[in-house]
Amino acid sequence: MHWGTTRYNYVLEAVVTYTEELAYKQAKEADEMLARGIYLGPLHGIPYGLKDIISVPQYKTTWGSKTFKDQVLDIEASVFKKLKSAGAVLVAKLATGSLAYGGIWFGGRTRNPWNIEEYPIGSSAAAAASTSAGILNLHQLRNYFPAASCGVTALRPTFGAVGRTGVMSISESLDKIGPFCRSAVDCTIILDAILGKDPDDPSSKDISLDDPFSVDITNLTVGYLDDAEMEVIHILESKGVKMVPFKLNYTVNHVQGILNFAMDVDMLAHFDEWQRSGEDDFYEAQDLWPVELRRARMIPAVDYVQAQRARGKLIREIRESFTVDAFIGNATDWEKVCIGNLVAMPVVIVPTGFTKISNPPPDGSRRRSTITTGIYAPPNHDHIALALAMAYQSVTEHHRQRPPIDDLGPNDFIADSISTPDYLSS
Repeated sequence: MHWGTTRYNYVLEAVVTYTEELAYKQAKEADEMLARGIYLGPLHGIPYGLKDIISVPQYKTTWGSKTFKDQVLDIEASVFKKLKSAGAVLVAKLATGSLAYGGIWFGGRTRNPWNIEEYPIGSSAAAAASTSAGILNLHQLRNYFPAASCGVTALRPTFGAVGRTGVMSISESLDKIGPFCRSAVDCTIILDAILGKDPDDPSSKDISLDDPFSVDITNLTVGYLDDAEMEVIHILESKGVKMVPFKLNYTVNHVQGILNFAMDVDMLAHFDEWQRSGEDDFYEAQDLWPVELRRARMIPAVDYVQAQRARGKLIREIRESFTVDAFIGNATDWEKVCIGNLVAMPVVIVPTGFTKISNPPPDGSRRRSTITTGIYAPPNHDHIALALAMAYQSVTEHHRQRPPIDDLGPNDFIADSISTPDYLSS
């Protein structure tokens, strides 16, 4: 068995470890259950990949870093355990930006299947690229920039909806685990499998979400921001959703600074010894975590406390301004990314179209840039965002498109000779 050992998977640089022995075992068990008339549900026998910050016993969990590339954690991550119970088959551990920052990892840098000369931004680049290229269905952590650039559907759930045991932590108050998939239907199925209280994660909680498939969207009032994709607005309106102009009202300034304070100080607390011992000198991108963590050491305690107070005020103001059931807006606007993380809002990232890339390369390329939008809901209302995303995708085809990485135009180029990387041949 050689999952992904095609020419274009090596170009993507998306896989750290193939879990062949485990996959054979899980697939065999899935087949035997079916033979006995036991069906575990829609994930029974479905292959998937896990971002390599999620631990699986007997396999490396590298965190994307050369200083941890041989690390094996004897911890069964909560999401892996739940997916195993649902009958899913793990086929690979997927690359992550080193220590879950950026797109550079010890084995290289993941490429975008829609544009092989582009590197998706964010530590979940490999998760997005793999899903986009049709190699795997998988899970990822927190940021959704890669989903937007690779044209896939993704869910960042409400904070605490999914347990984080066995997952490398950056910030206990910000980290979230969610799926990258082809469609909102797939995201809904996976969320149902991994949702719920994790006894070893005190921040997790039992969230009683309504069934997204049963939501009557004609009873919803949905806002749209100035930067929302109009096609989404028109389609949802045609399906009976009441669409109204909307604006997030809040008075807190420096939202990005609040996020940075929370994330960087928490990360430094986790990797204090790593940095003090000088191991950050070997970090793959010196302008990322090494710089961030040195700055974090200089943050006065009083400023950190004031930032947390400002965060509390922001949470109150945003929740009070939620006069609609959900709203639609740009998925990659950094202010919204920061607000969503700080306030714990769920958001579904939805592909809404493509634009041609003409300069460069010359005419003849089949490569594209993707267009996406975000559907945001109040905390604990993930089902609303998913229902709206499913309604939009029920009459559109953007999420069904396939990138041209194995069917390039006459002027696209991939090196003729692609050898197996060292990190896969060992």
